[in-house]
Amino acid sequence: MRAGSVNAGPPLSTLTSDQLQYFQDGQTRFQEVDQVVNGLGPTFNSNSCSSCHAQPALGGTSPASTQYPNIGPNPQMEAATANGATNTIPFFITSDGPVREARFPFVVNSSGSLSHTPDGGVHALFTIAGRQDAAGCTLAQPNFELMQQMNNLIFRIPTPVFGAGLIENIADATILANMQENTVVKQQLSITGHPNYSANDGSITRFGWKAQNKSLEVFAGEAYNVEIGVTNELFPNERGNPPASCLLNPTPEDSTNFGMTSYQVPSDIVEFAHFMRFLAPPSPSTTGIPGNPPLAAVQNGQAVFTQIHCDMCHTPSLQTTTSKLTPGLSNQTAALFSDLLVHHMGAGLADHVSQGSAGPDEFRTAPLWGLGQRIFFLHDGRSGPANGGLVHAIQQHASNGSEANSVVNLYNRLSQQEQQDLLDFLRSL
Repeated sequence: MRAGSVNAGPPLSTLTSDQLQYFQDGQTRFQEVDQVVNGLGPTFNSNSCSSCHAQPALGGTSPASTQYPNIGPNPQMEAATANGATNTIPFFITSDGPVREARFPFVVNSSGSLSHTPDGGVHALFTIAGRQDAAGCTLAQPNFELMQQMNNLIFRIPTPVFGAGLIENIADATILANMQENTVVKQQLSITGHPNYSANDGSITRFGWKAQNKSLEVFAGEAYNVEIGVTNELFPNERGNPPASCLLNPTPEDSTNFGMTSYQVPSDIVEFAHFMRFLAPPSPSTTGIPGNPPLAAVQNGQAVFTQIHCDMCHTPSLQTTTSKLTPGLSNQTAALFSDLLVHHMGAGLADHVSQGSAGPDEFRTAPLWGLGQRIFFLHDGRSGPANGGLVHAIQQHASNGSEANSVVNLYNRLSQQEQQDLLDFLRSL
C-alpha cells in the first residue's frame, strides 16, 4: 500500500456554493447507518453506503483492518448483528477480508439439484430477523455453505466511485473511437473488447464490474435496494418475495422529500448520485512513492506499462464531453486507465454471470486511478495482502480464453527490475 497522504475523497474544485451543498448533503447521507424504519432489509449486505466504499477515503472500495490507512475491520461484521440481529457470519466474510456480496450463477431446482437456468442475482448475506426494530420478522439466511459445495457461489467487492462524474460524462462516440484505435496491435494480442449496452435506450453502460449500469443514479438506486434493502423511486419493490411479517414499511422507503426545501428535497439516491458525480478523481503521486522508490522508477514503470501493451485495455485517458453541470466535468482529460469496455478474462476469472451484453467471463476494464491505495483486487477480492496483492492480480489476468494472456506473457518476460518499476508506477496512481 502506498504510504503518504490520501489523495482521494474531496469534491471537484469547480463546484458552485449550491452544488457544494448538494455534494456535502449527499456525502452525509452516504454515511448514514440505516435502521429498519429507514428501510433496512428485509435482506441486506450492510447498513450504510460508506461501510462498503471506505478505502482509502469515502467513496472508495473495501477497507481492511491491518492496511493503511487502517479503516477496518470489515464493517459487515458489525452490521450483521447490530440491534440484536441473529445472523451468522458467512465463512467468506472475515474481519480483515474484503466487503463482499454473494451471487448464485444458477437456479437451484426444487429438488435441491443445480439447474442450467441462469440466476446471477445477488443473494443478500443477512436478514433483519431478531433485530429489536423488526419484531415478528422470521427470515432465514441463504445456505452459502451448500452453494459452495455445489460450486454455485461467486463474490463481488465494491467498485470505487472516485471520478465517477467524469466517467459518466464520456461520450459513447469517444469510447467507440478509442475501441477502434490500435487495431493491428489489438489483433496481434487477441484483444477484442466491446461495450455493454443499455437494453432501454441502446447507449453504452459503464458502471459496475460488468459495466451493467447506465448512470450514477441507476447505480445508486440498485445498490440501495440490493445491498441495503431500501426500496426507492427507481427500484420501488422489495426483493425476493419476503414474508409479510418482514414487510414493515410502506414503499418506496426512499422518495422525494415533498415539503422540504433546497438540497433536502431530493431522495437519498439522487443525493448519492450528486455525491459520486462531484467526487474528484484520485491524484497520483508525482514525486515518487513516500518511503519507497523515487520518481525515476515510477516513470520507467509507466514506459514499461506502454511497452507491454497494458494500455490497450487500460487506456490512460479519455476525454469528457461538454457538461451542463460544472467546468470540472466539461471537456476534461479523465486519466482513468480504462477503455470502459468489457473483455473476455477466461476460465480463471469467469463468474458464469451475464449482465446485458457482458457474458459469463467478461468484465469491464477496471479503472486504475486510485490503485496505489487499494487493498483488494479483481471482482471478487481474491487478490490481497495474503497472497501477493497486485502481483497476484496481474497473474490472475491470464487463463484459458483470456484477452490478457499475451500481455501477461510479456510481463513475465520482463526483468525483475522492470517488473518492480511497473508495480511502482501502478502504486503511484
